[in-house]
Amino acid sequence: QEYWLEKNLDALHQQIAKFPNTNIAKNVIFFLGDGMSITTITSARILDGQRRGGPGENNYLSWETFPFTGLSKTYCVDKLVADSACSGTAYWSGVKANLGTLGVTAQVKMNDCNAVNRSTSVKTLLDYGQEAGKATGIVTTTRVTHASPAAGYAHISNRNYESDADVVDDQQNPYKCGDIAKQLVLSAPGNNLNVILGGGTSKFLPENKSDPFGNAGSRLDNIDLVEEWLNDKRTRFGEGREEVVWDVQGLENVNYENTTHLFGIFSPTHMSYNLEADRNKEPSLAKMTESAIKLLKKNQNGFILFVEGGKIDLGHHATQAAKALDETVELSKAVATAMELTNPLDTLIMVTSDHSHTMSISGYPGRGSDILKFAGTSDIDGMPYTILSYANGIEAGRNSISSNKLGHPDSLYPALTPLVDETHSGEDVAVYSSGPWSQLLSGVFEQSLIPTTLMYASCIGPSLTACNHYNFRQPKLVHHSSNN
Repeated sequence: QEYWLEKNLDALHQQIAKFPNTNIAKNVIFFLGDGMSITTITSARILDGQRRGGPGENNYLSWETFPFTGLSKTYCVDKLVADSACSGTAYWSGVKANLGTLGVTAQVKMNDCNAVNRSTSVKTLLDYGQEAGKATGIVTTTRVTHASPAAGYAHISNRNYESDADVVDDQQNPYKCGDIAKQLVLSAPGNNLNVILGGGTSKFLPENKSDPFGNAGSRLDNIDLVEEWLNDKRTRFGEGREEVVWDVQGLENVNYENTTHLFGIFSPTHMSYNLEADRNKEPSLAKMTESAIKLLKKNQNGFILFVEGGKIDLGHHATQAAKALDETVELSKAVATAMELTNPLDTLIMVTSDHSHTMSISGYPGRGSDILKFAGTSDIDGMPYTILSYANGIEAGRNSISSNKLGHPDSLYPALTPLVDETHSGEDVAVYSSGPWSQLLSGVFEQSLIPTTLMYASCIGPSLTACNHYNFRQPKLVHHSSNN
């Protein structure tokens, strides 16, 4: 009992030592684990600890040492369970939207390109950060045109319209539905980003052109958006200040002293899972985070950086729990990198998720049991059952589970309801924060509160901020009932 009582006292002292940081957040780093449920965090914590030689349960991921934690409600305007588009619109802009839509209000239904206009488009953290003179960047392990990063810069009625070819495939007019890649390169705030790092060359290159590794583009309009990006930066900022990189060597060769705009695009579609990646070709999430901070921190007004561990979600959709958990550990490494390169006195770091997944931890496995293996044997059919399983997904039932393959990156974990892809789930997701005004991200709140809080802490945007707090009008009191 002495062990536990001493442990409790240490934890209590840490809680008592917390103090509200009311500095202005010069820098904001927003980490998103796409689909990173609380169960995912717990399982990844155990996996990481077991890889380090311990039992795993008493381990901590990097952000679990942050002083403040909250819970975010993730529903869309029209759906109980969110996708990455409507949730992305909420945490980028502060406005909840309909499933599948990006950067627009709920007046826009999915696929209704005609409803997207100035009045239905919403401004985001990127807009307000750039207006305040801050450097801005996005980093992701998915395509840079995928829903989570795209919600920060695009306004579109269907998240899948990443290139004009995607628009045409859906029998829509590409001139009415301006695709996401084109918005990133040719329209604000996307064309003002200082850093863009991730995958998705196919969305930027025409069909008759390939990247340096022979991967052809998919665009039908014959526009090379990479060349357009280069030309735009040379015209506005001068020759030699821009850099396009295609692999790890290119990223390592960047002259961070002189470069003001960096476009790194490392794969034709999503980047590879960490467990399968060629690290001579594709940089790790931690490496991309380091590169982004190196470039962005030169701005004397500070920066806003969005970093997404996007393949957590894709691993879950495939019921490949080992990959999803490993990607979560990779996100933890990226957060640790950001913590090393910044100062909590002037940098607000937040880690959260856009939505949850249906994976659960079950049974009564012993302490230190391999999180990717079995929990025990059923007392009804005598078959083993896994610690991790899904409510739905591609691998329904337990008959095909092999003890020899379980835990392999490609292992499919059992699911109750058979579906082509495992779905998201609707429970709240965790929000971990450190730095100026991180104490505000405590309790249970709407996902749409996140950008309002980040703007408050960094003194940007048109609303209440830490800089105008005492001069800003007092809000009307609102009665909250269970029926709202």
